Amino acid sequence: AADGVLRAAVAGNGVPGVPGVIAMATDRDENIYEGVAGKRELGQEQPMTIDTVVAIWSCTKSVTGTALMTLVEAGDVSLDDPAKKYVPLLADVKVLDGFDADGEPILRAPKSDVTVGQLMLHTAGFGYDFFSPELVKYGEKKGVPSVATCTRASMATPLLHDPGTAWEYGTNLDWVGQVVEAVTGKRLGDVMRERIFEPLGMHDTAFSPTPSMIARRAAHHQRAEDGSFTAMPQFTLPQEPELHMGGHGLYATVGDYMKYIRMFLSDGRGPNGRVLKPETVAFMGSNGLGSLKVKCLPGAIPSLSHDAEFFPGMPKSWGYSFMLNDEKAPTGRPAGALAWAGLANLYYWIDRQNGVGGFWATQILPFVDQVSVPSYLAFETAVYDRLN
Repeated sequence: AADGVLRAAVAGNGVPGVPGVIAMATDRDENIYEGVAGKRELGQEQPMTIDTVVAIWSCTKSVTGTALMTLVEAGDVSLDDPAKKYVPLLADVKVLDGFDADGEPILRAPKSDVTVGQLMLHTAGFGYDFFSPELVKYGEKKGVPSVATCTRASMATPLLHDPGTAWEYGTNLDWVGQVVEAVTGKRLGDVMRERIFEPLGMHDTAFSPTPSMIARRAAHHQRAEDGSFTAMPQFTLPQEPELHMGGHGLYATVGDYMKYIRMFLSDGRGPNGRVLKPETVAFMGSNGLGSLKVKCLPGAIPSLSHDAEFFPGMPKSWGYSFMLNDEKAPTGRPAGALAWAGLANLYYWIDRQNGVGGFWATQILPFVDQVSVPSYLAFETAVYDRLN
């Protein structure tokens, strides 16, 4: 059934199908499905393979959250701490309160400090320009580069609301990465390697891909309004980034990410050692928003994202750092499962209740692709049909 979903995704249905896809599912012990279809790059002969490397974009976020939680476990960081304690730059952050008649931003001091926990929950106030017309306008006025540049300058954005007052998806985990670096005195990627990748046996995940990873990398593709695709083999995240962006900077194989998903299904254990305590894993999957809810993300830069919302109409919460569906999803995913995504139409879920998880990887812009999203949901449904 899953093979059929992948083949149909590549074939398309009235519109061009995805150029290529990798999908895997796992239980607590091992992968129970591995599938590929299509090509790494349209117009080229190289097929998509199990070991193809992809930019995982925001699937990086929970890995950064895991790195931080190892420091919380050790008592080196508290989620209640003001983040400026570790990253002094955050002492100067302001709230954007609109624009004056000349289009200049109106900025004011926030009513409280941003805390580390708010950064994990996306309640600190930081946003993304591709989900915020206000940040598009601010960036144009102030010359703020795209976060894809992986530069410190790309993080020079204001808050969209006072800390703790709303859920706003954005650069929060990039700042968490800066907290991790400040506390450890090491680059984020080195911390991840020591504390996460080595215990889990993840050898194909990095901010700076190895030559072997580069040789296996899939190209990004841009879908036009008419549904057609343009391959963008030169569109990559920086090979040697100025910042290891905790929100989006990792390259990985899907097989490596499955090892990471299995760690959460196994209460923090990996084949080469423990990453997190069982109580930490449970805490990361708990709702941290209280009465706040995850909202629809409006696509403000059409080339990068359509409007984005999983299971529209269903209430959704946020943990440390995953989305939680508050009700059973139509795919069969139970309430309280963990999930998120990456900008180039990558999607994953972690169901600790049933001991199953999965990952769907394409390299397509804009986000919420008309073929990739329903195909991913069909893949997840096929996994639950098997379980049942």
